[in-house]
Amino acid sequence: MAVSTIALATIVLLLLMFLKAPIFIAILSASVVYFIYSPNIPTLIIAQRIISGVESGPLLAVPFFICSGVFMNHSGVTQRIMDFCGVLTRFLRLPGGLGQVNVLLSTIMGGLSGSSMADAAMQSKILVPQMEQKGYSREFSTVVTATSSMITPLIPPGIGMIVYGSMTSVSIGRLFIAGIGPGILLCLTMMALVGIIALRRGYEVHPDQVASDVSFWRALWRAALPLCMPVIIIGGIRFGVFTPTEAGAIAIFYAIFLGLLYRELTVGNVLAALKDTAVTTGSVMIIVGTASAFGWVLTREKIPQYLSQVMFDLTVNKYVFLLLVNLLLLVIGMFIEGNAITIILAPLLAPIAAKYGINEIQFGMVFIFNIAIGGLTPPMGVTMFITCGITGCQIHKFIREAVPFYVLCLISLIVLSYVPFVTTGLVNLLY
Repeated sequence: MAVSTIALATIVLLLLMFLKAPIFIAILSASVVYFIYSPNIPTLIIAQRIISGVESGPLLAVPFFICSGVFMNHSGVTQRIMDFCGVLTRFLRLPGGLGQVNVLLSTIMGGLSGSSMADAAMQSKILVPQMEQKGYSREFSTVVTATSSMITPLIPPGIGMIVYGSMTSVSIGRLFIAGIGPGILLCLTMMALVGIIALRRGYEVHPDQVASDVSFWRALWRAALPLCMPVIIIGGIRFGVFTPTEAGAIAIFYAIFLGLLYRELTVGNVLAALKDTAVTTGSVMIIVGTASAFGWVLTREKIPQYLSQVMFDLTVNKYVFLLLVNLLLLVIGMFIEGNAITIILAPLLAPIAAKYGINEIQFGMVFIFNIAIGGLTPPMGVTMFITCGITGCQIHKFIREAVPFYVLCLISLIVLSYVPFVTTGLVNLLY
């Protein structure tokens, strides 16, 4: 009975996802089907699991960091950082100037907003039109915007790190620090790829105006206070001044302080920022709650233990295990939203990785990066659809243009999976 019930629930889940129903409806429907055909289990448990799933203390950091990132966008902070990135690329005479600005801005904004979708949406509206005016193709501009937003969940305070840490009881503070190395690595390699493509196609190969020392330092001075936020967050967590959740609250106050200091934060901006925060947080939390109920179903049916046994039957080699996990997450990431994958699979796979002797921080970063790649891959990559929807780029042109970036992502994933120092080196140094 139990096997047939869980099989039916899984079929309902996959069918609704295939029909492109909202992911929380697909997950909730699968849970409801399981409870309906399990008469010995009170249906009240569904509501209990949904509520308890969003009551986790570490998850409080999610709305805090979302709110701080939104306030940054509404208070002129983002524009100052973008101006600094533009001056920096001209100062260094990098080919593909606005493309390089796109990547740099995603890296820096990762330390402010923590949301790849918010970063992709913002830059699709601001930078893509400017890139097209400079002669970049729409598909290339869209691809750079979407792929560079993958850096955001790797740079602290990435929302994906908070969700993963709360689901697996891994230190969120250590995940924050572990993300710095992979984030910088991806930033540099992506800037190199953008530069190569720009040279081949003639995109801003020779900057119209080379930035002087004076303009560089002026731009740095204007962006200095916003750039301090990641330092405050990481330093405060590392030295025990505040927890990751409290860091989110600090980030909000700091964003408001900057908005008032720059005199660009109005009552209208505050109301718009709070509305955006509520909508974004609601969409994340409803997935967290429903996925928590489905996770309870999987745990009750001992799916983690079964999956663990299957993995050990397939291989006892941890490197082969990492390969299998990467393939699994890449395929699932094509169809399911990242937070839902984290909530359902992270508690299942993390204990298995520990049995193989894989460092919990390294595995966490590999998991999070896989989820980020899934947002870019067809047929249902969320980040891909967000950027293409805003810029008007056709999906098939996006996919064709993104091939070199997909290759770069896979190479980066291999490095994260098989070179632990990239993710754990800085953590071991600071802790």
